[in-house]
Amino acid sequence: MGVSGSGKTTIVERLAAHLVYVFADGDDFHPPQNVAKMARGEPLTDADREPWLQTLGKWIAEHHQAGRSTVLACSALRRRYRDTLRRAAPPRHVVFIHLDAPRAALLERMQHRTGHYMPPALLDSQLATLEPLAADEHGIVLDATAPPDTLVEQALALLTSPDVSLAGAPRAD
Repeated sequence: MGVSGSGKTTIVERLAAHLVYVFADGDDFHPPQNVAKMARGEPLTDADREPWLQTLGKWIAEHHQAGRSTVLACSALRRRYRDTLRRAAPPRHVVFIHLDAPRAALLERMQHRTGHYMPPALLDSQLATLEPLAADEHGIVLDATAPPDTLVEQALALLTSPDVSLAGAPRAD
């Protein structure tokens, strides 16, 4: 999870390859009207996002029911968006890896990428919408300015360690 330019797709693709999980990019699930709205520099509303999040949840649930593990690159900016995704599988089967970076680094990445509909002008609206992982959410926050291989190693450590639980905190039990 994270705002545009945080490296979600890059990290999740590599993570999927390491884990041999099914990969998807949440951007590919946006309906055409959402893509057009963002391309015009208009931020999405919760109403715009809700059907998209329901579709992503359905994708997670279908794969889970078929016995396939998945990784999904998705902004998941608000807790309620993450709650929608969490409801798609049994508790603790959905883990969030929040890729966090300073605004300047995100903006630079967005300004140098090609072929993406999300304009740099929307970065501030995404940052304003972002609700970081809460202490009771299953996941971890990683410094998205670290090299991709380092981020993948850190994510793999979270996903494969029995000692890591909520928001990356060591378990008390």
